[in-house]
Amino acid sequence: MTFPDDVETSTVLSGYSDPFGSDAAETLSRHPLESIETEFPHFVRSIDSPDGVERPSEQHPVFYGCYDWHSAVHSHWSLVRQLRLFDDHPARSEIVASLDARFTADNIDREVDYFDANASFEKPYGWAWLLHLVSELSLWDDDRADEWKSILEPLERTIVALVESDFLSQDRPFRVGTHQNSAFALHCILDYARTVDDASLEAAVSETAVEFFADDRDAPVEYEPLGWDFLSPSLTEADLMRRVYDRDEFAVWIDGFLPDVTASPYDSILEPVPVASNPDEDVAYHLLGLNVSKAWCLAGIASALGDHRYADLFEHSAERHVESGLNPAFTEHYAGSHWLSSFVLYLLTRNDGGIAPASTPLE
Repeated sequence: MTFPDDVETSTVLSGYSDPFGSDAAETLSRHPLESIETEFPHFVRSIDSPDGVERPSEQHPVFYGCYDWHSAVHSHWSLVRQLRLFDDHPARSEIVASLDARFTADNIDREVDYFDANASFEKPYGWAWLLHLVSELSLWDDDRADEWKSILEPLERTIVALVESDFLSQDRPFRVGTHQNSAFALHCILDYARTVDDASLEAAVSETAVEFFADDRDAPVEYEPLGWDFLSPSLTEADLMRRVYDRDEFAVWIDGFLPDVTASPYDSILEPVPVASNPDEDVAYHLLGLNVSKAWCLAGIASALGDHRYADLFEHSAERHVESGLNPAFTEHYAGSHWLSSFVLYLLTRNDGGIAPASTPLE
């Protein structure tokens, strides 16, 4: 499966869904639809004994598919976003039936019960995507969206409370390229707060971002990527801070944060990560996702920089990442197919609301 091959790179980087038709929508929905129903294979945490081991669907009656909880959550986000953005989605009835079956009050209560017993579960990556899902339902002017959001509200309240008590209270960030990345979680939570107009949470997230990252200098970009990265620590941090600062403040900050990325070896951050055309290791699928997430970071940062000397450089780099990363992300291997389509949708629709919504920067 590949994305329609007549789509130009500039169209992808526009960040709007309008140019894409039913073929693109069908392509974007197939893997999430299949994966949210796929209980096995599944990631399992430590098992202490063979007694009382519950199936994923018993522990998580809503988000049990897609190999792990967070991938199930952002696959649901992907499908809801597609329903909102594609009026004539060819899989609309199938998506609605699938989500209707899972979005029930009893199922959400059981998801909440799991967090009550396992407060650090999926911190912070899964929390961030759950709030993105809720904000997507908030944006969608539809009776079904209102019903689903109402059903999800107890889980939303639980996650917001955990964010405030157990994440924003951390004394330092994690600058990694995987699920523990603090900047990615903060940007998702900030987008949620602005979308649902939670001014208190928005202020708390912005203050945390400044506390964590305002004084960062000379990011070690030449060492990226490391291991299983699917996020760029440096670009993800910059993608957060463009949401927090106004344009002038952001330009000053990025001049201090990045080394001279026009000079070797620092220019390596602007190059897509080479991945084999037929990857046979699970780590390669993370690197496919890395090229997609770098593309959205680079494009977003470029748009925030105005006439800064890096703006065109970052935009051209985003183009190269799209050209290298878009079609390979539609792999049929489950190690990639259970999550990569969500990353592609994020890139394609990053200007369609819910992602980096405008707000007054921190004073």
